[in-house]
Amino acid sequence: MIRVLLVHDLCLIRSALADRLAKEPDLEVHQAAWRGASRRAGALRPQICVADLDCEENYGMPPLHDLHAGTPGSALLVLATTGRPGLLRRAAEANALGYVDKAGPVEQLLTGIRRVAQGQRFVDESLGFGFLQAAQNPLTRREFSVLSLAAEGASVAEIARSLHLSNGTVRNYMAAITRKTGARNRVDAIRISQGAGWL
Repeated sequence: MIRVLLVHDLCLIRSALADRLAKEPDLEVHQAAWRGASRRAGALRPQICVADLDCEENYGMPPLHDLHAGTPGSALLVLATTGRPGLLRRAAEANALGYVDKAGPVEQLLTGIRRVAQGQRFVDESLGFGFLQAAQNPLTRREFSVLSLAAEGASVAEIARSLHLSNGTVRNYMAAITRKTGARNRVDAIRISQGAGWL
């Protein structure tokens, strides 16, 4: 029996998918929203956490590291789309073993769960291009730090204090971020970066 924790923020979709997966005789399925998923995983100790990469909180960035750290010994399989390649990269950084396209049939997910349960990597073929795009994040680590703080609403002065930089250096980073993302301004750069899944 494979114990699975399904993590998805949309209750109706999560419940329907959990019900479908539970019909499989070799799966024991539990479910949780992202808020509280780490606690639930810690209590259940699932073999596999199946996690949707779209998260209603945290600027749409799922806390994959928290989920994975709370369940040592469990594998991570993510539900993704090619439209947000940065999230694929985040999943890879969190050591996800499986990647399933949310637009695919449920049979793909079942295959992914069973392969990951055997310790094998599973990557849905349709996500290949998304992985190529994920490698194309144009921002440096420092630019990412500046943009992350800006997305949280920090002013130039607050970002400078937080990162031990001068105000002028922060402005230069913001100009580079705006140029690299093809944005018109700071707000547009945040929107573009979030849409691509880089932020």
